[in-house]
Amino acid sequence: MTAIPDTPAGGFRLPRLGRLRGIANAALGIAALMLLWWLGGLAVENDPDMFAFADFAPAPTLAALQDIVTSGEVWQMSGPSLYRVGYGMGIAAAIGVPVGIAIGRIPFLREITNVPFQFLRMISPLSWMPIAVMAYDTWDGAIVFLIAVAAIWPILFSTAAGVRRIDPSWLKVARNLGANPFHMLFVVILPAIAVDILTGLRLALGVAWVVLVPAEYLGVTSGLGYAINDARDTLDYSRLAAVVVVIGVIGFALDWLCMLAIKKFNWVRDTAH
Repeated sequence: MTAIPDTPAGGFRLPRLGRLRGIANAALGIAALMLLWWLGGLAVENDPDMFAFADFAPAPTLAALQDIVTSGEVWQMSGPSLYRVGYGMGIAAAIGVPVGIAIGRIPFLREITNVPFQFLRMISPLSWMPIAVMAYDTWDGAIVFLIAVAAIWPILFSTAAGVRRIDPSWLKVARNLGANPFHMLFVVILPAIAVDILTGLRLALGVAWVVLVPAEYLGVTSGLGYAINDARDTLDYSRLAAVVVVIGVIGFALDWLCMLAIKKFNWVRDTAH
């Protein structure tokens, strides 16, 4: 029996096959989704009560998607939405990370904030919409507020959990070496919880992206949510479905970028591999 040579070429063979298998499985999943979409469109088209919505089928949707991409309209509708999400996420991170570190480090603060924070976390972000409309002079300000309210909790709780998982010996060694609070924060704590913060940001981005569309039903005249509302009012269902596809693609891309950042900053390696 011939043994498998323990060479670099042999060592890279399995990871390469694994990547190819992953790509093939992803392609299979996309094909299955497209098939279900096509079957659903076919069922709608042949239903006397629903045939008016036949433009939700893949062919009309992809044709409309091609139109908004080639005309550059996709960038005009996506830009304002990305700005609002980025602004809201920035506010949520600016508040959530420091507060998360504080409640992770200070038991007394964690105990007195746990119930109020858990209570506020369970309130739907969209239920704050009337307050946001009254509190802000512009629709953009109200939308950014709703996104920040939705995004802050995953960031805060993930950061706090990361701080609590820090090995106490790291902090003890840093203090013994004369680290001041500034060094403790930026040299020990933040690097130790970088993955937790990024994981919280990834979760928060998913929530913010979901909240964005209904939030943009407010009085704005730009953004992906407005584009969906406008297509619905004009009964342009192929365009509506195309915007939904755009939302999914952008959301998937943003989540993928967050995942890459998490992998880059994750120094923990599974020794089993």
